[in-house]
Amino acid sequence: MNSISKLCLLAGAGLLFGQPLMAQSVTDEVIEEKIETEEANIKITKVVDGLENAWGIDWLPDGRMLITERPGRFHIIDGENIHRFRNLPEIDLFEDDKTPDEGGNQGGLLDVAVHPDYQNNGWIYFTYSSPGDDDSNFSGDEDYATGTALARAKLTDDGTDISEYEVLYVQSPRTEPGRHYGSRIIFPGDGTVLFSIGDRGIRYPSQDLTDPAGSIIRLKEDGGPAEDNPFVNKEPGNLRPEIFSFGHRNNQGMVIHPTTGEIWASDHGPNGGDLLYKVEKGKNYGWPQVSYGTEYDTDEKIGIGREAPGVEKPAHIWEDNMAPSGLTFYTGEFQGWNGHLFSGSLKQKAIYRLVIENGEVTHDEKMLEDKIGRIRAVKQGPDGNLYVITDEEDSGVYKLEIIE
Repeated sequence: MNSISKLCLLAGAGLLFGQPLMAQSVTDEVIEEKIETEEANIKITKVVDGLENAWGIDWLPDGRMLITERPGRFHIIDGENIHRFRNLPEIDLFEDDKTPDEGGNQGGLLDVAVHPDYQNNGWIYFTYSSPGDDDSNFSGDEDYATGTALARAKLTDDGTDISEYEVLYVQSPRTEPGRHYGSRIIFPGDGTVLFSIGDRGIRYPSQDLTDPAGSIIRLKEDGGPAEDNPFVNKEPGNLRPEIFSFGHRNNQGMVIHPTTGEIWASDHGPNGGDLLYKVEKGKNYGWPQVSYGTEYDTDEKIGIGREAPGVEKPAHIWEDNMAPSGLTFYTGEFQGWNGHLFSGSLKQKAIYRLVIENGEVTHDEKMLEDKIGRIRAVKQGPDGNLYVITDEEDSGVYKLEIIE
């Protein structure tokens, strides 16, 4: 048994590196009574405590909350009760000496998304880093190569575990190093599901249409590439039919506009140059030939410039490092935020509110900096409030309420 398998088994048994699981709990701890922002005063309440590197969040139609933790744990919150799912695919949890924010391994259990027609089909989708057999490893290193995978599952009758799961897609070839997996999930409402795969830290596959790395993937909801994807049956005949768009570095935010149906995504730049843009079918977003950031070690420019023929221009550039994470459009009752886009920031430990008019960002506000930690995801809950999860060793779920 290789080292990855051993670590995956340890994670499945509830231990990682000999450490016991943290105790998750439902809470109602007020973190900040009142924080002033440009448009509203906000109250921050922690609603779930004791998580470790939480990554994804979503809700079932009845209000039960789903949470993923990167170290391979998947929970459902039912009132005061927290149940951990056990019946999951094998998930790569290979760790190194560095944390993800220091450039270390970023794999594990990632995003979760409830199917829009859940009441009729019962499907829950999730992404994770998948370890592979030797002959699927591009790196040739039998001990370490992984790929972003998409699966879906249904709950048991009592709602405390997964009764069945289907692996719909696994990135191939799998590669080393263990970073830049993507991987947000969205449903555009046309019978397909989209999710992102990062460039896996290798860069060049983002411009290679025979490799899914650095792409937005579009599948039929039950698996397999959508027949009308842009590179189906295109010359020279070996282009990947699952690719929807390409030239991405590491999309960890992706959302559908509630009125226009447009797909918006955020992308990690290298050293600076984080991006926000609309994702369109068959379009090239430039990485690594076009870049707005620099090399980490030398600060040299990357690529041939900040624009090029055939490359889509971003709607917004964060010139400084902010490390964008989850995205959500606000559609709640507070008119001051109506239709605004909210982005989490890992590096700045903040949330950005973005006003979009005619496809362009006309204003942005940095909110809640250093109040609760590295923001991994921000999402509107069924009660109309915004919820955020933090990516920390001791992370949690926080509710943002607008107060008078």
